[in-house]
Amino acid sequence: MKSRILVLAAAIALAAPLTAGASTASLPLAPPNISLTNVKAHLSQLQSIASSNGGNRAHGRPGYLASANYVKGQLDAAGFQTTLQSFTYNGATGYNVIADWPGGNPDDVLMVGAHLDSVTAGPGINDNGSGSAAILETALEVSRQALQPSKHLRFAWWGAEELGLRGSQYYVTNLPTAERSKIKGYLNFDMVGSPNAGYFLYDGDNSDGVGSGPGPAGSAELERTLQDYFASIGVPTRGTDFDGRSDYGPFISRGIPAGGTFTGAEGIKSSAQAQLWGGTAGQAFDPCYHRACDTTSNINDTALDRNADAVAYAVWTIATAVPPQTVWSDDLESATAWTANPSGTDTATLGLWERGDPEATTSSGNKQLGTAVSGSNDLVTGRLAGASAGAYDVDGGITSIQSPPVTLPSSGVLRVSFSWYLAHGSNSSSADFFRVKVVGGTTSTVFQQLGAASDRDGAWAASTADISAYAGQTVRIVFEAADASGASLLEAGVDDVKVTRQ
Repeated sequence: MKSRILVLAAAIALAAPLTAGASTASLPLAPPNISLTNVKAHLSQLQSIASSNGGNRAHGRPGYLASANYVKGQLDAAGFQTTLQSFTYNGATGYNVIADWPGGNPDDVLMVGAHLDSVTAGPGINDNGSGSAAILETALEVSRQALQPSKHLRFAWWGAEELGLRGSQYYVTNLPTAERSKIKGYLNFDMVGSPNAGYFLYDGDNSDGVGSGPGPAGSAELERTLQDYFASIGVPTRGTDFDGRSDYGPFISRGIPAGGTFTGAEGIKSSAQAQLWGGTAGQAFDPCYHRACDTTSNINDTALDRNADAVAYAVWTIATAVPPQTVWSDDLESATAWTANPSGTDTATLGLWERGDPEATTSSGNKQLGTAVSGSNDLVTGRLAGASAGAYDVDGGITSIQSPPVTLPSSGVLRVSFSWYLAHGSNSSSADFFRVKVVGGTTSTVFQQLGAASDRDGAWAASTADISAYAGQTVRIVFEAADASGASLLEAGVDDVKVTRQ
């Protein structure tokens, strides 16, 4: 597995624009192939450090400081500007290693992180020497190639993660607000060489519709970049929830987009997952999780190799990409000529699309959300709550709403992005839907979420669709919601619609 693909100008960048003076190379650079041999050499060094220091590299123990000094020494020699940031927890001193690569837009920072500490029970080679070694070798490759990214690159190795994300929490909390606002994305790599590996990506867009919901705006783009890499090597991925178990937690709590990969911990691999990825069903992804046997023998080389290359793909793709140009956008805070029932063919009798300040409803969980993604207003199917959740939900068929005309450029990769939710009760079915269409010389459906006979609570998600086929045309964007399952409870919402050109 050493195939590489050229990253073209259509590669996804984070949503935040570069400020004046930032580099705008015409094409991002091809990501490098990260040497598995080099990554494993770093793991051998971490194993040796643990073996020489009581068998672990835990917070407050000499093995941890030796690990931090090893990483810092490698980065110092490679030309990074490094800091050994100290903090105190449980009466012991901990350390974060922060490494900045000179150059790039200082107001547009991409951070890449992994925790460096182990538990006291063992050397922590998969958890999390694997992530630490993968991002270290990627950082060293940045230096070897003298990369000149448009974004400013910052790498971090966190201390005391195993005791509750203490190092990353200290870093994020103690950053001045102005500096924190410059971080436009954080990529986290925690356990990327599990012996019975799965291939999980943090679910930035909440496409799984479970758990804590989507990450902050921009997280979906981070997830999609990593999806693109694994798709390019023919490896299927699945989502993993932002459940707060790793160092992305302090970042998303402050509204910073996050993403990353994970190959599994103590969870048990299912038969379906074993069929998808190989390995052994009924066994933990990492049988040595938090145990003394988490040594250099506890690594799946294929998973480590793929994930190290995924780190580099994400860093090169995101950090060197030219940010997209906004062609048209609407945050829906003012009236901009959206038209309900534009074709005069809608059949819904209640819960019709409108722009407004929505009122929240609940029925076995949130159904209509009372808050917009930004500001106060969104597009919503019957903004009033009424006496019950079913008072103003969609009833009787389809309701639609259409944007004002949008004139698209004749060239470039064109995308429409939007925040959305579809909520329904367990009396829904696949006949119900939320749908997005583009109407120009032809009409096409560019996004669809079907209902199901299960409860789905309202939670904002972010999605993007390619509409390059309409280049040079004047189009309209249409959002539809349908209650076609009889008396099913159904609500939908849309916010922050944008068209961009890459």
